[in-house]
Amino acid sequence: MTGPVRLTPEQLVFVRERHLASLATLRPDGTPHLVPIAFTWDDERGEAWMTTLDGSVKVRNVEAALAAGRPARGAVCQVSGGRWLTLEGTLVVDRDPAVVAEAERRFAVRHTALEPEPRRVVLRLRVDRVLGSEYMTR
Repeated sequence: MTGPVRLTPEQLVFVRERHLASLATLRPDGTPHLVPIAFTWDDERGEAWMTTLDGSVKVRNVEAALAAGRPARGAVCQVSGGRWLTLEGTLVVDRDPAVVAEAERRFAVRHTALEPEPRRVVLRLRVDRVLGSEYMTR
């Protein structure tokens, strides 16, 4: 097994800038569910972290895939002008209060502080493929 995906210096700068992105998950019938989302990057794990509410369509899509014995594939795409970066991989739902608290802390650094929400969970995208504009993939 290989280690986590490592982003290039240019990609790291880009994922740390304050931008919204889009998250794509797959519904049980295979059609895509695409929503705007904010994320943070965990370079140590090679994961994009997103917070959402338990029971959201995103969470249900991930859990339906896992319940059916399939990996829950997903992608996050961030775009700014001519720069874009897509992170593809497998998704997991993390309800661990310590992970949720860490995700909230990271989100506050990159975006803005979140209001307390007991139903908050973390979607962790374990990245195994990175695509991007020419500038982002040198």
